[in-house]
Amino acid sequence: MNFGAVWVDLNKSEMPNVVVRHLGYRDYLPVWHAMQEFTATRKEGASDELWLVEHPPVYTQGMSGKPEHLLDPGAIPVIQVDRGGQVTYHGPGQAVVYVLVDLRRRGWGVRQLVGLMEQAVIDLLAYYGITAHARRDAPGVYVGNSKIAALGLRVRRGCSYHGLSLNVAMDLEPFQRINPCGYAGMEVTQVSDVGGPGDLGAVSDALLSHLGRHLG
Repeated sequence: MNFGAVWVDLNKSEMPNVVVRHLGYRDYLPVWHAMQEFTATRKEGASDELWLVEHPPVYTQGMSGKPEHLLDPGAIPVIQVDRGGQVTYHGPGQAVVYVLVDLRRRGWGVRQLVGLMEQAVIDLLAYYGITAHARRDAPGVYVGNSKIAALGLRVRRGCSYHGLSLNVAMDLEPFQRINPCGYAGMEVTQVSDVGGPGDLGAVSDALLSHLGRHLG
């Protein structure tokens, strides 16, 4: 699949050691396949990349996902994917960033990358005056007891793909149809509901800046 040719030179920018691609509003499946292809064919020395995207409504179920965590998906499609973790939801108003990093070159383990991603979100929220934290037992970022950002990764050939999703200003109702990330009754929130802005573009750009600083 030559999906990359559609967007490879579109809205591309660069940070030190990191290429940033703004994919816009795209279906989940072709972007997932493009991540797989990118990771399978990337050359030694190739720049790490961040892909920013917004998806139409979709549930994604991780490799260890249990069907009982899908309570009532209704008409929203469910896609079985190759990341870790359980089920999560992507939809309009959510910033999704796929983190395509050569871990071997950087000398990082998966836990270190997860920690950097979590800290980037925590720093972003602090900029908006929102206190957030990570949990060792449940990867992601939380405001109080409510999850505001989800993380999930896959590592292949020493390189990561998949990434994180940050709820900005979206319809949260679809989260009620699942056990988010496999936790029954877990509350979910978003930036616009905890005192931050509801401008997806502005929050997404700020998130990329914080991620780039931690990765670069």
